[in-house]
Amino acid sequence: MKKLIISILIIITINSFAQKFPGLALTPPMGWNSWNTFQTNISEDLVKGIVDSLVSSGMKDAGYTYIVLDDGWMSMQRDSITGNLIPDPKKFPHGVKALADYIHSKGLKFGLYNCAGTKTCAGYPGTRGYEYQDARFYASQDIDYLKFDWCYSDSLNAVEAYTTMSKALKTAGRPIVFSLCEWGSNHAWTWAANVGELWRTTGDIYACYEGQKDMGTWKANCLMHIVDMNEPLRKYAGPGHWDDPDMLEVGNGLSDGENRTHFSLWCMMAAPLIAGNDIRKMSAETRSILTNKDVIAIDQDPLGVQGFRYSTKDSLATWFKPLNGGDWAVCFVNRSSQPQQINFNWKNENVNDTLSSLQLNAATTTYKIADVWTKKTSSTTAKPFNAAVQPHDVIMLRLIKQ
Repeated sequence: MKKLIISILIIITINSFAQKFPGLALTPPMGWNSWNTFQTNISEDLVKGIVDSLVSSGMKDAGYTYIVLDDGWMSMQRDSITGNLIPDPKKFPHGVKALADYIHSKGLKFGLYNCAGTKTCAGYPGTRGYEYQDARFYASQDIDYLKFDWCYSDSLNAVEAYTTMSKALKTAGRPIVFSLCEWGSNHAWTWAANVGELWRTTGDIYACYEGQKDMGTWKANCLMHIVDMNEPLRKYAGPGHWDDPDMLEVGNGLSDGENRTHFSLWCMMAAPLIAGNDIRKMSAETRSILTNKDVIAIDQDPLGVQGFRYSTKDSLATWFKPLNGGDWAVCFVNRSSQPQQINFNWKNENVNDTLSSLQLNAATTTYKIADVWTKKTSSTTAKPFNAAVQPHDVIMLRLIKQ
């Protein structure tokens, strides 16, 4: 009983601090972040080049909106008089407000990074003790998105730290999407729906397929390891509050099939789509993956339901995601190193999603089958679906209700 009372008091406390602006991130945020490719080696010219390429490549038209500067945009010390953060004058000689103006002139939105602790992960000034001042600074610079990390935070309570920053952003008066990046360490999905618009569910991603990458003092997660951790959390996600399995590594060294798998599963999981590649130099295949509007439409579906793994047999997983209007997304994922044969009899499978209370019953309803990667519409659910899926690749379908 004592534990129940404590839990109720925590929930009441969190709800009493609900400070979010209404109407933000009603679909998962889409954009680009500097970290995966450039780490702290960023500059005004580089970012402008990325912005121009994002527009010319078709990524803007596909829905990518936010340009986010990660760690390393600021000077090593705050202003000695005002205490304000200072954009690095060598990297950003015209400041971040001028860069925000340039980004906004392209019809895009601008984001910055900081940390809940005393320092950022790369050792730059953190926000601890400066929450309201930093929030006012971000508002004065016309920032639209804040990624808030969790380094140098050993003495902090995550609920209190992130709630304080959320309140500070609301008080500053500018609607800013708040991205909680505490790596899933404090189970933000259980308490952050009224604090921010998205929360990390795992540690950092790395451009590898299965398992983890040893980074010396810590381990980064390969994409399928992240999928396994994020999939069970689907009940916490929805419009305005999303599970975030980290940024995309599409175009950063994975095979084309692995890139398709990565992008497909992030879309099936209604994840934020934050590209992390050098889009100035991306291949035609990478571009085609990142700008596939039929796949993106599954991620951005307004129903906002995170998909689920329906079954797994011999390393072949079948995923489903209910969509607005009665359609369904289906993704067959081959995790093995050998081709796998799909033999799926729609009429024998009664797919019942207890979370959304929606049901796919092909015995009573016929759906047209559209392959969202090949753009082919070949059959209906009146017949079993038979196809071969290549190693580390996917076949992704949209079932269109007739």
